[in-house]
Amino acid sequence: MNTHIVQKPEITLVGVTVRTTNAEEAGPNRRLPQLWDTYFQSNLALQTDAHNPHLIYGLYTDYESDAAGAYTTLIGHEAGDAMLTGDNNFVHAVIPESKYIVFTTKKGPVYEVVAQAWGEIWGYFKESVETRTYTGDFELYDSRNFDPLSTEVQIYIAIE
Repeated sequence: MNTHIVQKPEITLVGVTVRTTNAEEAGPNRRLPQLWDTYFQSNLALQTDAHNPHLIYGLYTDYESDAAGAYTTLIGHEAGDAMLTGDNNFVHAVIPESKYIVFTTKKGPVYEVVAQAWGEIWGYFKESVETRTYTGDFELYDSRNFDPLSTEVQIYIAIE
């Protein structure tokens, strides 16, 4: 998996959310697949004035503690002005300005490469000199080139 470090400005997102844990996602009561179904059924990108509507964010935020604790996941888009002031049923969240280490997955089936990447990310931070901040991490998908059987995803992990 390729990595590099970037500094990113704050980004406001709008989308659908769920609260979960990694333990729940490893068991039979996984919530993230249903969240993705909810996102696709909402037609969010078509209903809003999203900036860069082709970019789909999977934000992990409001961490209870670390990778073992509860967190909130938002799937959505960069919020346009009307999305911030309009009346809608979507949730707003902020990706904080931060330094991020970016992990780029190999190409393959989306659920497979993302799950594999997160396993590698957790292993990376067990032995890394970088320290995670748990302030907001995100997966970035480009729908212009999205093929669920052969996709490449960038995962941004906030670091000190």
